[in-house]
Amino acid sequence: MGSLMGKTAIITGGSRGIGRACCLAFAGEGANVVFTYHKSKDKAAQLSKEIEGLGANCLSLKLDIRDYDGCRSVVDKALEKFKKLDIVVNNAGVTAGKALMMMTQDEWKDVVDTDLGGVFNMTRAAITTLLKQKSGSIVNISSVAGLSGLPRQTHYCAAKAGVIGFSKALAKEVAAYGIRVNIVCPGYIDTDMVSGLKEDIKKQILDFIPVKRFGQASEVAQVCLFLASDKASYMTGEVVTIDGGLTT
Repeated sequence: MGSLMGKTAIITGGSRGIGRACCLAFAGEGANVVFTYHKSKDKAAQLSKEIEGLGANCLSLKLDIRDYDGCRSVVDKALEKFKKLDIVVNNAGVTAGKALMMMTQDEWKDVVDTDLGGVFNMTRAAITTLLKQKSGSIVNISSVAGLSGLPRQTHYCAAKAGVIGFSKALAKEVAAYGIRVNIVCPGYIDTDMVSGLKEDIKKQILDFIPVKRFGQASEVAQVCLFLASDKASYMTGEVVTIDGGLTT
């Protein structure tokens, strides 16, 4: 029997990268998987087939994570279909390189509203249900960028650092209600974001990673799976870094 058998999980940004890997890992452990996607309709459809192929139940929903009412609708539809909600993985996010002196207010707002505001929106939408049932696990995907700064990424670093502060505060706020909140900080993971880099840039990055390789989305998913499960029942407010030793 899987570690998440009978549990229902909402995973935002589920159609690609780390979110996709989480969907498959959670489904493999018996969870009902509700995942959101923004633009990747075809990839979402393919993922749904893969999840169902694992024998798990699935619901895919189009969502702009910046839309609070949309997040409320996702929670409502998850409850309507599966009658319960046990896990929320806030993974949806964007990044864009731009020097601060050239950054517009709209560019700042887009990243912060997505990467930090989206965590608020989905968590706020789900928290009432979790408080009423006095149980639940929230896993928020931050980044090593939230631990140490990156040039030309002030908006992204600020948002990801904000996710850590938000999560630590919420962990203390809801612990008495049986709800755990933990944070995962991936380093350079072999997803679309990294694969799109020029080869010379990749080589420079690898020189700074002690294990001399990029991480896999499936490796991050296993950390999220552990934190979401009852195996991590005494962990809350923790920041778990998975970066090949980059920030050690």
